[in-house]
Amino acid sequence: MDEAMAALAAAGGTAVGQAAGTDAWNGLRQATARLFGRGDSQRASAALDRLDGTAAAVGASDGEDAEQVRLHQQALWQGRFEGLLESVDAAERDSLVAALRALLAEHAPPERASRGEVSGNTFNGPTIMQVGNSNRQNNRFGNGT
Repeated sequence: MDEAMAALAAAGGTAVGQAAGTDAWNGLRQATARLFGRGDSQRASAALDRLDGTAAAVGASDGEDAEQVRLHQQALWQGRFEGLLESVDAAERDSLVAALRALLAEHAPPERASRGEVSGNTFNGPTIMQVGNSNRQNNRFGNGT
């Protein structure tokens, strides 16, 4: 599998993991099942069962565990997308790649803000910033005496 297809599979896995439990889930769930089904109702049904398992796992997690569950589900789905792309001949693979790109463009939820990233900020003067979950930050101002 080349890098572009591996990246596409990773994007698919991320989309499934991120969408579970959100407003984007139902549309992405149906589109993903259709993609995996490729016109076969049994394959589509099996994909729906796996997707429902993902939603159940994410829904049952909370707190610190939730992000780990999402990451695990993303990795599982990345592997499933890779397996799907590797299981077909070149002509069908090209069709699946186009369909997966369209699925992601239409149904993938926007990136979640809680990634610990900061960008596009301008600071004009002394600044303190904290990024992350469950952090502790102690700030002391003055001359230290």
